[in-house]
Amino acid sequence: MKNISNQNNQTKSSFHRAHKKKAPGLVFQLWGMMMGLVALTAVFMWLVQVFLFEHTYAEAALSTSLKQMQPIMNDLTDRDLAEDDKLLPFLSRLIDGTIFLADDAGELNEIFSYGHLLFDVEQEPEYHVWEFIRDTDEFANVRNRLSYQKVLNGDHGTISIHIGVPITYAGEDAYLLIENMIRTDTVFNYNRYQLILLTILLTIAAAVLAAVCSRYFTKPIFAIKHTVDQLAANDFSARADVKRHDELGELAESVGLLGQALARVDVLRKEVIANVSHELRSPLSVISGYAELVRDIHWKDEDARNEDLDLIIEESNRMSEMVNDILDYSQLQSGYIRLHPEFFDLAGLAESETSHCAAAAETYGIRIHFESDPESVFITADPLKLSQVLRNLLYNAINHTPEGELITVALKQTGKTVRLSVKNPGTPISKEDQEIIWERYQRSQHQSGRRMGTGIGLSIVSTILDAHGMKYGVSSDDTETVFWFDVTVSAPPEPSLQADKT
Repeated sequence: MKNISNQNNQTKSSFHRAHKKKAPGLVFQLWGMMMGLVALTAVFMWLVQVFLFEHTYAEAALSTSLKQMQPIMNDLTDRDLAEDDKLLPFLSRLIDGTIFLADDAGELNEIFSYGHLLFDVEQEPEYHVWEFIRDTDEFANVRNRLSYQKVLNGDHGTISIHIGVPITYAGEDAYLLIENMIRTDTVFNYNRYQLILLTILLTIAAAVLAAVCSRYFTKPIFAIKHTVDQLAANDFSARADVKRHDELGELAESVGLLGQALARVDVLRKEVIANVSHELRSPLSVISGYAELVRDIHWKDEDARNEDLDLIIEESNRMSEMVNDILDYSQLQSGYIRLHPEFFDLAGLAESETSHCAAAAETYGIRIHFESDPESVFITADPLKLSQVLRNLLYNAINHTPEGELITVALKQTGKTVRLSVKNPGTPISKEDQEIIWERYQRSQHQSGRRMGTGIGLSIVSTILDAHGMKYGVSSDDTETVFWFDVTVSAPPEPSLQADKT
């Protein structure tokens, strides 16, 4: 029932993942962001055109027109305009506008428009402009012999400049009302047409460029994702074909290194499973065989029976030790085991473990020698865990030492630091193996078929020493291999602390 429930939960989880609303793809997101920038640029260009350029252009046109008319206005007030009947038509053509001539009573006499005299003034369209000018407040200033200027925004993109000038005409007071029309609609329309065309071309070019750039930046990401998916599917040979010299290239390289590490871990995992299976099968076979031997043959022979039982006990202890190593390593890695530091003599602990492993080494004709520079080295650490460290280092040395050779366990003190080292002759460890020898499941080939331990002894060593914060390492050459770790000498605890602990 429990398996069925788990399968149902997995099915529901897969269903929810399959039907979960998918966010827009990365390509579309990058394309959208780039097009958003293009849209902001286009809006900015239109705002500049409508609210800044057009207004500035109108002011510039008005200022230019006033500068052109200023000399004319000065000339109008200095002479009798009736002396030259061609002056007013010429002026109307010069200013490109319309001139209204009114008498002292404010009655319109003549209209000059763009160089021509209009005879039937009341029937001309310009007469309506005159009626508008005559009804304004500014016209009263003209009758009081005062000049005025007024600017009006007309329809269809036009600007009207109205100028009133008191003059003398045929020896009598008269008035000129000048209207100059500045058309801005043509320029503005042409500029807006150009801006529309530019916006369309810019949008199309930006859309194509954004699509290309989005594909360019996301292609390596998709390649890396595909590689990670292959690694998750246990295809550790997968590599991301990304050849770039930026962060994406570094990411692809890191994924490649991850694949190499996973491949190595997978090989080591299979190897340790095979090693542990073999190591557990061997004592189980011995236990089963000798138990049957005791039951069927040696049960009456006390000496043979005891010898067989001793071997059964020895193999049982060996198997129990291997299982304990595996459990201890798993618990240390998961943080379930806590250290119990005590104040003890490291030299005494090292000598005791050396004596314990010497019996096993004698089976292969190997001797173990212990030497200590100080007679006693007191430290504060977990004695059981350090005992396990030293035992695994000794097992590793026994596995790699040729028959008849000597293993040396040495303690050497330098100031407050004591180095414990295990030296053994044999085949040197390569530089590549020295870098990975502390990894879990890592196990090099043993000499003479010896297999003491589970193959994760050095991983247990590194895990325990890391938990203590101790420095450790390995050095190897053609003559000997040395595994070592450093500890700090501790002062004895105060009596009050010892009493509290008791």
